[in-house]
Order: sequence, then C-alpha cells, then structure tokens
Amino acid sequence: MKYLVLILDGAAGWPLPELGGATTLAAADTPNLDVLAREGMVGLAQTVPEGVEPSSAAACTSILGYDPVENYVGRGAIEAASMGISLAPDEVALRMNLVAVDDGVMASYSCGHITTEESRAIVADLALELGDDTFTFCPGVAYRHILVVKGHPELMELAYTPPHDISDKSIAGHMPRGRGAELLLDLMARAREVLTASPANRARAVRGEVAATEIWPFWPGMAPGELQPFSALRGKKAALTSGVDLLNGLAVLFGFERLDIPGVSDGSDNDYVAQIEGGLAALDDHDVVIVHVESPDEEGHAGDRDGKIAAIEAIDRLMVSKIREYPGDLRVLCMPDHPTPIELKTHVGEPVPFVLSGPGVAYSGADSYDEAAASAGEIRIDPGHKVMDLLLG
Repeated sequence: MKYLVLILDGAAGWPLPELGGATTLAAADTPNLDVLAREGMVGLAQTVPEGVEPSSAAACTSILGYDPVENYVGRGAIEAASMGISLAPDEVALRMNLVAVDDGVMASYSCGHITTEESRAIVADLALELGDDTFTFCPGVAYRHILVVKGHPELMELAYTPPHDISDKSIAGHMPRGRGAELLLDLMARAREVLTASPANRARAVRGEVAATEIWPFWPGMAPGELQPFSALRGKKAALTSGVDLLNGLAVLFGFERLDIPGVSDGSDNDYVAQIEGGLAALDDHDVVIVHVESPDEEGHAGDRDGKIAAIEAIDRLMVSKIREYPGDLRVLCMPDHPTPIELKTHVGEPVPFVLSGPGVAYSGADSYDEAAASAGEIRIDPGHKVMDLLLG
C-alpha cells in the first residue's frame, strides 16, 4: 500500500453572500474531489490546537502526524532549516517580509508579490549596510526571508503580528512589542533608509510596481531539540514537495526527503502537473508522499475570491485527476491545513474538511467534498495529528 497526502493550503473558508452562501471550496468545480468523497470518508479535523496561533506551522505539523504543541518549533527556525541555516544556541531566527506600508497602512504584506531575484538584491543591500555580529540577513524566496539575531533570546518573548493579518489595516500597535523590542524597532527604522536607496527597490518604483518600504520581522524560533524522524515514528519512508520554506523546513526537521521538482512555486504560476507527477513518481521508492500546494492560501490572503476558486479548480483538474489514475494500491488524503476566509485575508483555527479514499476506506455517506458535507457527517478528528493515524491505519 502507498499513501499520498495532498494539502490544499488555506482552501477552506467561510460562506460568502455573493456566492449564495457557499464557500470558495463549495463554489469551485471539483468533480475529482467529489468522486473521492463518494468513494471514501469525509470528515473534519482540528489541525490547530486551542490557544495556538492558526498558522501553517501548527496546522501542517498536525497533518504530518506530529503534535504541534509537544513538538513545537518556532516558525522562523523551521524556515531557517529549509534554507540550510544552522542556528547557534543563542540565535533567534525570525521570518522577515519585505512589505509596503502606505500612510501607516499595510498596503502589501508581500511587496506586491516581488520576484525572488529582485527581493534577493534588496536583501543583499540590507545585509551590506546593516549586517553585523548581531544581525544576519538571509535571502529566501519571493518576499519571505530570514533575519538571524545573535545574543538576544528575549526576542522569543515579544509580541508580533504577521503582516498578512493586517492587510489594508493600520500598523499602529502591531510592530514588535514588549521588553527588548527596541532592538528590532531600531533595525526597522534603519532599514527604511536602505530600502529607499536600494537600486533594485527604486527600479520597482520607477516601473510603477510596489516598492518595499519596511522590513517586517515576526514568527521567532530557536534551534529545536531532538525530534523523532517520521521513519522512526511511523515506520514509513516519506518524501515531500512544496514551494514554500515552511514545509521544506518541516521536511528537514522530521526527516522527509525533499523532492526537487522544477516549476513548483508558491503561487498561481505553480506547475501543478509537474508537481503531482513528481510526487506520484516518488511513490516508487517511498511509502508516503506529501504534496503541498500554496496557491489557494495566497489567493485567500489577497482577498481574491475568484483567484482562490481558480486555484482550487486547478488542483482538482490537474492534480487530483492524476491521483485517481494511479495504477497501484493508493490511499489518498486531501485537506487544507487551515481556513483562510476571503473576508479576513488571514487564517483561522477552525476545523478543516478532509476526504480520505482508497483501499480499506469505507464510504461515509457524503456526496461531495466541502465544509458543509464534512460538517453534516459525524467524523471528527481531534487532535488533528491523528489524521495521519487514520491514513496509515
């Protein structure tokens, strides 16, 4: 038996009046997911424990079969692991977005979805001007980067607001706050001057594209303790494909092989066919393959209803269809990690719908795959990390 998990990041959401009370997942044309529902089990999983920030770090940790509280690792450290950054015991890694603030309002948490090439040039300017024994600037993908701070473990205790949580809202009261925040606030102030002078950033402004006005540090993490590899925990050899550092970092920490598939990205330009074909091919020498697709979440953060529906439909049409054609015995689990409601443009910690199909899975009575169908049944998985038990059981 082989096992495949398809994570439709952020695909769940809330009913929208303009869709007649349907969610984007329900409104999307998903004939292949619906077939899986009619052949298998549909239910709800609580991937984010009560009191835990509803981030993909916690939610995806649950889907991978780990308790996100017991096995907590700060997200900055997870993404640092993906980038091959080894943290010293006295270093804190923070996610650092390039953002655009206009008249005190978070105009873009992603600097207009800046390209990796441009953002790395900007981060290189930041490193040249501001990098020292305390601060190390590590370029990542698109707008997502890592700031490593040495000798200041108190940064773990500060309060932070992810920039996507305050899209089109005032940043007042949302910058790093608490004892020791002055260190980061001073760095942010000095970074504004560097960003203004950065040639790559100025070129974006000249072209009429969104230029970065701020660096925004958040999601701190320190080097984790020893974590049990998936192979030891589950007795299965596993691989993972994703276009984001978070999932790739979890793969490093939990001992999944990272699949290098050309064309895999974090947005609507993702090569869905290449990603799923690469994932299915990896089943030849792995027991479990995780395929993580970021595009629905990105559209949710942008508040783009139609874009989110299109992303979900592309996953169904180009990926789930190929999963259904797999020639061997395959048990498949499809689910979001968390909802990203269009009206909020950020995550919530509510239960997410899942569909499990394949050999040995009994039909649960659902005729389609969406939040309403999952809620109508009686299947509830809480805590969410037990969904892996359900898949492999």
